[in-house]
Amino acid sequence: MSTRQVPLYYYSSASGMVRLFAERVCADSGRQALDLGERAVRRSVPDGPWVLITPSYKTGNPDNDTIPEAVRRFLADPVTRRRLAGVIGSGNRNFGRHYQAAARQIAAASGRPMLLEVELQGTRWDVEDARRLLGELDATLAQRVVADPDPAGQRRAGHQDHEGHEPSPDRSSGAHPPAGAAHPG
Repeated sequence: MSTRQVPLYYYSSASGMVRLFAERVCADSGRQALDLGERAVRRSVPDGPWVLITPSYKTGNPDNDTIPEAVRRFLADPVTRRRLAGVIGSGNRNFGRHYQAAARQIAAASGRPMLLEVELQGTRWDVEDARRLLGELDATLAQRVVADPDPAGQRRAGHQDHEGHEPSPDRSSGAHPPAGAAHPG
């Protein structure tokens, strides 16, 4: 039985930097790279743990939102948020303190690890690091035979677990970060 590969969901602007990085990470591996710029992808719900690659755009204008709208819409679904296993950020160091702001904000809000930060489309070493980290995540998840407590996203209000507790709406899928990745929760 082969190990399930965690898919990458990404959003890329017209520059295509994030798309290029995602495609390079997934090349020749069988790992899926799904574009959140496509409506059908944005409206889908991942069937298990997944990783987000997002750019940051904020350049100091307080009226500009840091998180791309397509990413925000995808994360609006509670099941999608629960299944998020980690975040990879792409940014431009010229953005100063806003460099990686979207990825860091999503990681902090979700309690999921920042797996990697790359500049623009990343270097070949960034691609190698991403492949290694994702492979470790795949292996970790394969060792944990933990079923999603709500595979169809149909958690009922008032339903209690075996200990008599009502499930948390933001409970994770059981994913743990790969070795070397910090997990804030």
